[in-house]
Amino acid sequence: MLNHKLLFAALALLLLAPLASAEVQHPAWARNATIYEVNVRQYSPAGTFAAVDQALPRLKTMGVDILWLMPVNPIGLDHRKGPLGSYYSVSDYKAINPEFGTLDDFKALVAHAHGLGLKVIIDWVPNHTAWDHPWVKDHPDWYLKDADGKIGPVRFGSGAEAQVWEDVVGLDYRVPALRAAMIEAMVFWIKAADIDGFREDVASNVPTDFWDEARAELDKIKPVFLLAEADKPELQQDAFDMTYDWDFYHRMVKVAKTGDARELAAFFAHPPKVFPPGSYRMEFTTDHDENSWSGSDTELYGKAFKPFAVIAATVPGMALVYSGQESGLDKRLKFFEHDPIAWKNYPLADFYRSLLTLKHANPALANDNAAMDVLDPHNAHVFAFRRVKDGHSVTVMVNLSGKVQAVKDTGLKPVRLKPYGWQIDAK
Repeated sequence: MLNHKLLFAALALLLLAPLASAEVQHPAWARNATIYEVNVRQYSPAGTFAAVDQALPRLKTMGVDILWLMPVNPIGLDHRKGPLGSYYSVSDYKAINPEFGTLDDFKALVAHAHGLGLKVIIDWVPNHTAWDHPWVKDHPDWYLKDADGKIGPVRFGSGAEAQVWEDVVGLDYRVPALRAAMIEAMVFWIKAADIDGFREDVASNVPTDFWDEARAELDKIKPVFLLAEADKPELQQDAFDMTYDWDFYHRMVKVAKTGDARELAAFFAHPPKVFPPGSYRMEFTTDHDENSWSGSDTELYGKAFKPFAVIAATVPGMALVYSGQESGLDKRLKFFEHDPIAWKNYPLADFYRSLLTLKHANPALANDNAAMDVLDPHNAHVFAFRRVKDGHSVTVMVNLSGKVQAVKDTGLKPVRLKPYGWQIDAK
């Protein structure tokens, strides 16, 4: 007698199998790309698009491919934090922050970047708006309400861990008209300024089905690149090209205090999450949030900063450089006021150039190549691994201690690594 339950189960597996094995598709230009976050406000004493524009040839020479600009929109005045407010309190999705310049200035920046072969994505804030965004008055039904039916500040978490963002109010994605308006606002920037995609703030707080819908609409105009400030695997099934690898970032910060490389090896032996094949993860030693709220590179990594930057640039994923890191950024940039970066003649520009150039040159470091063999150097202070693809390989050995360390394992070339030193063998 036919077992209908088994039949339906088998059919379900056949239908789901192609979805599970299908690789995430990306714009062709993203495969070996690197990304650089631009903090426009702090990038220069002027804090303008024009000042960033002047830096583009230098960034191109350093090996940057994608420019991620922090939000370019006007900042709300109501409930503003600090003298200048948060970039992430947007009062108009279709306008430019006048502190930075004009729409024409922004379009000129994008055009110059494109002329140099760079791509440009902008930070987008879909989860919430400023209190004085026109939608609050014109479309109050688009916003989340508290128990009394009133629009209130955004809240995250509960209990002692709860956060209240008093300068912003949350959007309600159960409302179809809001979804349409948000997609239309993103489309505006692709058409008006020819940008190449978005970094989506707090992406995991917005329903995944909205992102699937938005991606399909944006790709009708041009192939875009979408970065989610999130680490939910489901976001990369159809919508996003890349998510944050927060888990590995936090592991590196922890290991920087101990020098115990075995903790990094254990991370790759038992990854905390599994992502769809071909997914890009963003690997970084800092970004605007971590720098301002968690600590400068000096605070987080001390003298071990360079070896961790080497690791972040060579493990599977896309390497991020944050504004000022090429000049040894050694302070927390203030978030709500003007606090220009001290550039100091870019002492680490050549260091980053060597890493980003290797990323371009060797197929083993492609962003979609997640294959990595962790090697055993028989030394608790040395992290060693090899990546292989299409007949090419990159072997990395990094000393996370302040003393000379030997690598003696028979599977590796015997070497002595200087304090906080590294060796990269590429073929």
